Amino acid sequence: MYAKGEILKRKEAVGISDIRDLVMHLSADAPPPSWLRVESPRSIQKVVALLIPGITPDIISLPPLPTSATANPNLPLPIPLPSDSDSSRGVPFISSTFSHACPTRAPGDQTRMHSVLNTFFQGPLSGDERKKRLLERVTSERELEKTPLRYLLTIEQMVENDYPVPSYLAEVFEKPTGWVETAVTDAASLLSQTPSESPPRIYAIDCEMCLTEDGKELTRVCMIDYASGIVVYDQLVKPKKPIHDYLTRWSGITAEALDPVTTTFEEVQAHILSVVSVSPTPVLLGHSLESDLKALKLCHPRCIDTAVIFHHPRGRPLKPGLAWLTKKWCGREIQNRGEGGHDPEEDARACLDLLKKKVANGPGFGEFKMDMESVFERMSRARAGTVRSAVVDHGNPAAWHGSKASTTIACKSDAEVLEGLLGALPSHHFVFGRFTALADALGWITAKGNSDLVPETGSVVPRERADTGEVLAALNLQLTQLYAALPARTALVLFTGHSDPRRMAELNARKSTFESALRQAKNLDELGVDGRWTSADGRALEEEVEKAKRGLLFLGIKGDAA
Repeated sequence: MYAKGEILKRKEAVGISDIRDLVMHLSADAPPPSWLRVESPRSIQKVVALLIPGITPDIISLPPLPTSATANPNLPLPIPLPSDSDSSRGVPFISSTFSHACPTRAPGDQTRMHSVLNTFFQGPLSGDERKKRLLERVTSERELEKTPLRYLLTIEQMVENDYPVPSYLAEVFEKPTGWVETAVTDAASLLSQTPSESPPRIYAIDCEMCLTEDGKELTRVCMIDYASGIVVYDQLVKPKKPIHDYLTRWSGITAEALDPVTTTFEEVQAHILSVVSVSPTPVLLGHSLESDLKALKLCHPRCIDTAVIFHHPRGRPLKPGLAWLTKKWCGREIQNRGEGGHDPEEDARACLDLLKKKVANGPGFGEFKMDMESVFERMSRARAGTVRSAVVDHGNPAAWHGSKASTTIACKSDAEVLEGLLGALPSHHFVFGRFTALADALGWITAKGNSDLVPETGSVVPRERADTGEVLAALNLQLTQLYAALPARTALVLFTGHSDPRRMAELNARKSTFESALRQAKNLDELGVDGRWTSADGRALEEEVEKAKRGLLFLGIKGDAA
């Protein structure tokens, strides 16, 4: 079944994307994988994929991975048959059902492991489909007028990106003392993307801040007119409170530059408000513009954000940096003054140029989504007809990876996952389920916390977890019950995704805390020895990431009943 010769040629272990491609081959007539040979794939009636983090080599009595220079650690390992003495330990179902465990590697880079679920449920478009979509996009964009207004943020986008939304658009933001909002005459037409007879002016804006006892405060604001490229306002601002840190490394502001300034925040805020409170209501353009509006304490209804209309190469929820976008799409470098900090005019002009590129080339410019699609979209194009699919998972799969599946079943426990899988099997060709009780019992699942609050070793009081032995016994019974219910010629794909991520997460939190302290220009001596990040820590992180990426894959096809 496994093509060991092909696996030997690979530099890395079988990846999550390879498992996804195998599922696509079995359920949606995608090309066959090179690392595996499947005889008569069209005879397979159903495909069941199970993600079960927590099943480690020691649980199923696997020998340790080979470490010698002449051995390949990526080759499938034979699973020892369970002995009578081991029948009550581990997961006997696995050793009695599968012959081999194939080592896998989760996606990620040197310092982070990326989402296993996202990689499994999102795949690249085929060449033909990419060409087809590109042609459709070009054809549709030719018919649309090229106007910046089509990139106005919707109310939903403003709320999602934590914008201070004006009260006349939605009652979602309560203005604190000192805040103002743009005056308008016709709130209903504010977010219209249709150009009017007198189009609104567009201003690219960027703010810089310093640190006072009240936190970050405005020290400079720059506005550039979109149509002419002329700087219409560039003003230094004197904070009321004494400045503790000029944040020169990022703001470019120095004590010498700010010393003679007498302009107050209230004067600058009033001027900006007068500029935008005209008819038609102007558009403000920026990169992560919500930060600039918060610095100005201004609620504005018409916004364009280059961090939203351009995509990060790894997709949402990540946002691209302005310097990266400008280098990638405009071909020039910004923010390269080192300790001299950022120049708000340079940043505002970069946003202006990026929007002009977007307008000229259409909505697909600067996006990466055209090259990726959900596995369920691919299943809908299967030659045999649309594949009915189901996702049975903890949480709310309908709002995330199962949004395009035929059926989603939300669960609160592994028992409910089993029940959902059994219910979905008869009417679906592809079924995905995830069991998480084992990972939870092992302590792998923790609530997301603030990276500034990294506990010291031994200071965490663990919450009460289920007994691992009991969880393994329950999991074994659940898998046995599920397998018994599978029809003949059902392919079972069981994978663990990754290994213990806790040490990796701890080191990344420390690294993030240290980098945050650098961005805030904190005194490194105050961090202490334990708070610093060294090259040795960097090497340790890379080692832990590689360990966390290790997983196991088990493949089998249920035979015809005797």
